[in-house]
Amino acid sequence: MVFEAFFNYLSIEKKYSQHTIQAYKNDLNTFQNFLKAIDFQKQEDFSLEKVSQVEIKKWIVDLSTKSLSFRSINRKLSALRAYFSFLKKIEQIKVSPFEKEIYPLKIEKKVKLPFSPSEIENALLLFSTDGDSFEEIRDKTIIELLYTSGMRRSELISLKVGDIDFSQLQLKILGKRNKERIVPILPKVADILKKYLKKRNEIASEKSEDFLFLVKNGKKMYPTLVYRIINSYFSAVTTKQDISPHMLRHSFASHLLDGGADLNTVKELLGHSSLAATQVYTSSSLAELKKQYQKAHPRANTKH
Repeated sequence: MVFEAFFNYLSIEKKYSQHTIQAYKNDLNTFQNFLKAIDFQKQEDFSLEKVSQVEIKKWIVDLSTKSLSFRSINRKLSALRAYFSFLKKIEQIKVSPFEKEIYPLKIEKKVKLPFSPSEIENALLLFSTDGDSFEEIRDKTIIELLYTSGMRRSELISLKVGDIDFSQLQLKILGKRNKERIVPILPKVADILKKYLKKRNEIASEKSEDFLFLVKNGKKMYPTLVYRIINSYFSAVTTKQDISPHMLRHSFASHLLDGGADLNTVKELLGHSSLAATQVYTSSSLAELKKQYQKAHPRANTKH
């Protein structure tokens, strides 16, 4: 099956995560279901390879009526575009219907402001100084590590105990497409990690598989729990709408740039493959500068 060959290609050659591959499968299935709905698949010589721009444009219109965001529609189009590029690569088709006239929908870019340093400090102050329960120490360690390393939520969940090097005060992170990077650990964070490890080792078992962050029954941490931890603490200290683990990564990068770090350094720490991906954080820094300017300059609020 061409579909299976495509998914193997994404996994083996492109090194996409299983989460991404599953999203591609779902998007291609959505497109196939749409073709059934418009009777395209009832044609005797039906083949997905024979889909034209007409069907794809009809799909875009159909998706637009389902209250999907432009970002979600573009993601689905990206999956279909990748599939047709693969068909061309293996010479199943000569021309992809995406080669002209079909473009991603334009998305209004919204500048997301990072957490301020004071908001992060206030979130950490919510932890009691004498709190020594496994969950409280784990949650504080997660916030500290996300903010001081800039790692992604998926990278945090995949961390192993052996990835910590206390002697060199550094951490090995396995990023996208199995790309490894080394980030420094602050001495204060190293102390918190050591305290957490003592608690972790008390509940760890064979099912822990050496993963650093666990739940109370000793199993590996899962994504929604990380989100709930961040949302729980930061919703108490900020009025920002976007409260997520990614905002700590966003804050990490923005605060480094605000402090004078060069873009290449931040790029390496974040594990980005290009500077273009890192430059998005310069806009949030500029937005914060404008906000402070409007607040502080004596001429900023005058009418004339």
